[in-house]
Amino acid sequence: MPNHQEKAQRKIIRNNLKQQEREEFIESLPADQAVFKRLFDYLDEKLGNGCDHTDMLTREFLDKNCDNTQEIIAWLNEHGGFCDCEILWNVEQEFQDMKVHDEQ
Repeated sequence: MPNHQEKAQRKIIRNNLKQQEREEFIESLPADQAVFKRLFDYLDEKLGNGCDHTDMLTREFLDKNCDNTQEIIAWLNEHGGFCDCEILWNVEQEFQDMKVHDEQ
């Protein structure tokens, strides 16, 4: 059974790994974090009538707010967002898991 010092050391290692994972996630973002937050809010508002299982709303938002829509769409796809509801469900959850918006 690990002693108190070993437990503390394991906790430090776990926290360092989580921090590194979070930093790598943030570095992988093809746009500023604020763009994603606004996208999630936009989708949350627009999907009140349900999802048509396309990324039409996401593309509409990105075309108006970014100059690299295709790059962002590819990144969203890599993170489980293939349609608007999956982007809101899967990708926003990943942001929450990484605690990305906590600093804003």
